[in-house]
Amino acid sequence: MSAALKSFAAAERFVAEIGGDARRAGYVLMGDEAFLYDVCRRGVLKALVPDEMRDFCLHELDLGYTSIFEALDLAQTPSLMAPFQVLFLRNVQKLYGRGQKKDEFAAIDDYFRRPNPSALVIFVADHIHLPQDVRKMDMQDKERAERIRETLGDGCGVVELQQVSEDDAVRWVMREAEAKGVAFKEAAANELVDALGAEMLSVKSELEKLLLYAGAMGEGAIDVGDVETMVAAAKQRSLYELTDAISLKDAPRALALLQGLLNASDGGEDSAIGHIFTLAKTYRQMLVLNEKQVKDQRAMWQVLWPGFRVAPFAADALIAQARRYRDRGELTRGLRLIAKADLELRSSPADKRLVLERLVMRLAGKGRMAELTEVG
Repeated sequence: MSAALKSFAAAERFVAEIGGDARRAGYVLMGDEAFLYDVCRRGVLKALVPDEMRDFCLHELDLGYTSIFEALDLAQTPSLMAPFQVLFLRNVQKLYGRGQKKDEFAAIDDYFRRPNPSALVIFVADHIHLPQDVRKMDMQDKERAERIRETLGDGCGVVELQQVSEDDAVRWVMREAEAKGVAFKEAAANELVDALGAEMLSVKSELEKLLLYAGAMGEGAIDVGDVETMVAAAKQRSLYELTDAISLKDAPRALALLQGLLNASDGGEDSAIGHIFTLAKTYRQMLVLNEKQVKDQRAMWQVLWPGFRVAPFAADALIAQARRYRDRGELTRGLRLIAKADLELRSSPADKRLVLERLVMRLAGKGRMAELTEVG
């Protein structure tokens, strides 16, 4: 079980580099694999951001609201309260919108020629999907990735967070369980990964529950039956049911399902961001299905590329949900609301539950009510 996992290699190299003498002044975390992004983020916090200094030296900025000039000025200015500063810059696609942005990239080049040695700037390019097999990468994502390498690659290290392969996900489950003194049978690990569509944040969450279950039952091993027992409940309270209620504009049911999801998890940052990630992925899947007017599973597998798959148990339900949206704009509006809630969650709000409840109300709102809740 000590064999290296190829899917994790880029993230592990980044974490090792951050904690050593070879650390660069800036990095780009490229890819929408939220689990690996979390591995990288935790590695940065552990190496450079002491808990007691987090309010003074950690900056989570959105380039949709903060200009790159302000962000770089913050990075260049020594902090009076902390010896080191870390800046996570999200919404990187704003640098590649309308216009040539010559001044913005000139400022970036100028900063990285003379960076502040007491600051680390991390660009989060999670608008790009990197499949496990890069040969199957979408052409638009290829162009976006190449543009980032051309504009940021000289000053920053580019860390490619590719989708975790199913084989690596299975081996990771068995390795993590073994480290906790529990034997996770390979057939059971395969069942867990397959049931959750290899979505690593969900796999991690369900693995933790299974390990607690094994401890409570006094068992030293987890088999297929244990996974079926525990993950069946996870399927019933999954976000697919939540998006079903949202697509039907059934706000009371959607809120009740959200409460079930929250009560079934630890309610902490990992689970809240995990719910947001899965919700965003489901909306992007519905957008593709809606645009391609998919009506059956056969057509679904043709338009959803590898790494963007739907859990088999949810395929028909998701097709039905996507067809309820006659206006593509409603799905893109939903993605904007989800992105806004994601930013809010990563800014350490006082009440994560409230952030998710407000998001669900906005997504499930009808007509004028939806507009009012979005403004509020």
